[in-house]
Amino acid sequence: MARMRAVDAAVLILEKEGATQAFGLPGAAINPFYSAMRDHGGIGHILARHVEGASHMAEGYTRAEAGNIGVCIGTSGPAGTDMITGLYSAWADSIPILCITGQAPVAKLHKEDFQAVDIASIATPVTKAATTVMEAAQVPGTFQQAFHLMRSARPGPVLIDLPLDVQLAEIEFDIETYEPLPVYKPLATRAQAAKVLDMLATAERPIIVAGGGIVNADASDKLVELAELLDVPVVPTLMGWGTIPDDHRLMAGMAGLQTAHRYGNATVLASDFVLGIGNRWANRHTGGLETYTRGRTFVHVDIEPTQIGRVFAPDYGVVSDAGAMLERLIEVAQERRDALPDRSVWVGECGDRKRTMHRRSDFDNVPIKPQRVYQEMNSAFGRDVRYVSTIGLSQIAGGQFLHVHAPRHWINCGQAGPLGWTVPAALGVRAADPDSTVVALSGDYDFQFMIEELAVGAQFNLPYIHVLVNNSYLGLIRQAQRAFNMDFQVDLAFDNVNSPEVEGYGVDHVKVAEGLGCKALRVREPGAIGDAFEEAAKLMAEFRVPVVVEIVLERVTNIAMGLELDGIVEFEEISEHEGAAHQPIGLD
Repeated sequence: MARMRAVDAAVLILEKEGATQAFGLPGAAINPFYSAMRDHGGIGHILARHVEGASHMAEGYTRAEAGNIGVCIGTSGPAGTDMITGLYSAWADSIPILCITGQAPVAKLHKEDFQAVDIASIATPVTKAATTVMEAAQVPGTFQQAFHLMRSARPGPVLIDLPLDVQLAEIEFDIETYEPLPVYKPLATRAQAAKVLDMLATAERPIIVAGGGIVNADASDKLVELAELLDVPVVPTLMGWGTIPDDHRLMAGMAGLQTAHRYGNATVLASDFVLGIGNRWANRHTGGLETYTRGRTFVHVDIEPTQIGRVFAPDYGVVSDAGAMLERLIEVAQERRDALPDRSVWVGECGDRKRTMHRRSDFDNVPIKPQRVYQEMNSAFGRDVRYVSTIGLSQIAGGQFLHVHAPRHWINCGQAGPLGWTVPAALGVRAADPDSTVVALSGDYDFQFMIEELAVGAQFNLPYIHVLVNNSYLGLIRQAQRAFNMDFQVDLAFDNVNSPEVEGYGVDHVKVAEGLGCKALRVREPGAIGDAFEEAAKLMAEFRVPVVVEIVLERVTNIAMGLELDGIVEFEEISEHEGAAHQPIGLD
């Protein structure tokens, strides 16, 4: 046993639990914790410019690699409230991050002390646990329980609030004998797997809907193995995109109202059996439930018991970790290999849709049409790129046109969708994976929300490429306002008296990015996009800072979407034939 400050014990526990990267801002009420990080030296720290930014960096760090738990740290009061958006985003997508806040001394919590707020009560609805530690001796147990909760069952975030006097108080603690608590995950049984395969065997046109739970379980290889064993097409959700490579013959396309492929929607509508694994039937995936469920049998597998039946009642539900369920299904399917149905006709039909049902992307217009941008991104960045994006027409079009070939290579806050998320999340991804190509995708409004975090990338040498598609509009909101016959308060354009070269688009993103220590390029011609991406890669390698590639778009482009899977409005020309310009994939 050793006598030490409570914060020293907390930092040693972080190191023992494997959480060794933090993002945050020091301040008076959390300075003792920072002094412990300095003294022990085992936790890297990146200084954010905004505490919300720190929380999104922690999200990006966690989302990038299996087993990661990002840590965000802030002082008291507004630092904690600034983190709430990051906690909500992590909670909504089952992402474990640990938020640590400073707090006024225990004796002053009821005296309206400076920056004293009941952050635990505020954070409770968007965390697995949020607590203000009132006794120093409870600090080790609170941190131990935090890691247990973050990793067990459905993963998620935890907030620990540390009063100043609790941080400084001395306790007895022995890190040498400290052990993490066992992680709990519900596991499917062999009988449940057999039941699922019995039901699937009666179907003629089955699909597997692969959700983000498969990514969280690090089980994408098992998904592909099962799909190949059963010869059943896979429809990934937005959070499950990459669980099966886009060019795999059984990748049948994403379905949904926005981030979806025409062939993915068509395949779901043609199916008669849906096995959902690690998904939550999000409304942007299903659309209207009558259309989505009509004529189909559903099996739902999820790690969270309350998810089964939350959106609609499946014909059979299993509470299980996605990886465990896939293992059981593979085990039983291998034993039945000789009796498995022949799915070749159905798989061929899905492949035909995938070859032919494409949206056009080969526009040569000036100003540039957004579809062309994603065609050029696919050509420039290759199979190993990690894309990071949040919300808006840019993200929706990215989901329709980009190609993703591996899990955690499409990193997106699926449910919360906060504007401003992309820049800090991309920095967190880069911190987690210094060797890969990280490409962020933003519209101009998302980019402007937390643009100050670019300085973090410059200061800490976190290079990535940020593709900024600029139409100087709140494009998704403008498109939604068509239902109200209005275009109201969504136009970002103005004449910038300092930058006439931006020609009425308003903000000079190139100057701002350069002022924050980054490199930036502006593109106005579609034929120059590829060269700009090549130049950005060179600048990134040379200067080790973020590189912004601003692509000036036509101001108004409507992107395909609708209210029902069978009612998607296609605003642009579509292709009904094979052709490289339309980028059909998975043709082998």
